[in-house]
Amino acid sequence: MKRRTLSALAAIAAAASFVFSGSAWAQGKYVHANNSGYDNLDPHVVFDVGRAASRINFYDGLLRWVDNPPKMIPWLAESYTASDDGKTWTFKLKKGVKFHDGSEFTADDVLYSIERMLATKKGASSLFLPIIMPGSTKAPDKYTVVFTLKEPSAIFLSTVPEILIVNSQLVKKNEKDGDWGQAWLAKNVASTGSYKLKRYDPAIGFVGERFKDHFAGWGPKAFDEIEFRTVLETNTRVQGLIKGDIQGTDGYLPYDQILRLKEAKNVQILEQESMRVFYFNIHNGRGPMSDVHFRRALAYAFDYDGFVKDILKGAVSRNAGPNPNNLWGSPKDLKPYTYDLEKAKAELALVKEPIRPITIGTLAGFSETEQAATLLQNGAKKIGIDIKIESAPWPVIQTRMQDREKNYDMVPLWKSTYYVDPNNWVGEMYASRYIGTRNTSYINDPEMDKWLDEALAISDQDKRSVLYEKAVTKATDQAFGIYVYNTRWYGPYAANVAGIRFSPIGSGQDMRWAYYK
Repeated sequence: MKRRTLSALAAIAAAASFVFSGSAWAQGKYVHANNSGYDNLDPHVVFDVGRAASRINFYDGLLRWVDNPPKMIPWLAESYTASDDGKTWTFKLKKGVKFHDGSEFTADDVLYSIERMLATKKGASSLFLPIIMPGSTKAPDKYTVVFTLKEPSAIFLSTVPEILIVNSQLVKKNEKDGDWGQAWLAKNVASTGSYKLKRYDPAIGFVGERFKDHFAGWGPKAFDEIEFRTVLETNTRVQGLIKGDIQGTDGYLPYDQILRLKEAKNVQILEQESMRVFYFNIHNGRGPMSDVHFRRALAYAFDYDGFVKDILKGAVSRNAGPNPNNLWGSPKDLKPYTYDLEKAKAELALVKEPIRPITIGTLAGFSETEQAATLLQNGAKKIGIDIKIESAPWPVIQTRMQDREKNYDMVPLWKSTYYVDPNNWVGEMYASRYIGTRNTSYINDPEMDKWLDEALAISDQDKRSVLYEKAVTKATDQAFGIYVYNTRWYGPYAANVAGIRFSPIGSGQDMRWAYYK
């Protein structure tokens, strides 16, 4: 076996986080207003930034992403090894870790968790279904887990943090009719995580109580409780923070609201570079969007400068393609589309099938999606394309996007960071292996599949980068989507909040290190 232990630097970072196993000072409650609903607490169902707080604060994985630039640190696993062919991965687990009910975490819980993900085929399962066969993961002993992959995978290790561990015995007790406990776990928590569930209402949000016996220990200060509330209206969230009713909200507010918060003496704005591409997801599997000329016409009909410079006040960076412009695997000379109605008309003239009205679904509570849709609607109208706009909460939008027939024609949204690799963006967006889960554009392109599949099978980053650059170039040229910008994170918190460890994976919602000054 080829030894691949976590780097010394990561181990030091981990050790630095495992401080003061004694009691933390009483800190009261932290309240966060979120722009998306918490309709489900199941960690193997929820897999988006809008609802990330429940996954990050209630559950643990074998490894964990922290900080910016993102790095992985040991968490429930203390080390791992990989075979020379990259197909067998062995993880050694930490001993003495307790679930919230006091029972011990063992390898059996890891086995149950991965088998549950593969069986239910929801959430992050799309990362593992192509490479892990049900029943192939084994536990040679109580503290060892062996994953055997169907094929080498360049991204497997970076996706391991998404295997969130549930208390297998507790979930099994609540299974009904072979549902793997889905009905029960949608409203309950069974984990080792930093916070225990105290109260939950799908219409309101959740309250978590600090798990004092968490294996990572606690700093000298930590929140006793965290509450994440659903507040869709942007102005209500901003006003609540200014008034002191809440202590934090989402870090991707419209920039005019960021400027408003910067003027409040009791509010601080934490700024970080991020990896979050804003784009229009286009349903390529349905006419007329299946016609490249129609897609290009739409791409030329969007006023990029008007959106980035005027509406967003230049607070973001123009992004030409599906990958973040600050990530390897993105061509340096990639040419973005520009707002050009004459080119849009010329492309539209090449469309052979009848032009019908199209529907854009926007995310309720995310005003930028509504602004972007309106801007495209105006541009499209000038070239003879009629666009209808419908708004719905993110869970509704997401469910529809994963259904080929019910999916909207277009959806403006962000492709967020779940692991740091080009596959997180261009791979998941356009490889056919992810159709109906992460690929909601319903692209099925053999040439793209060839490049993207080969990039997953090799470990040489230089060779992988060439393949991803080809895929990014084609996706951009063929207008598989309309790519607008890469985000900068502006985290709004009460001035007395400290210890926020922002990472693009989680977007500043990991509260275990945060505290009041």
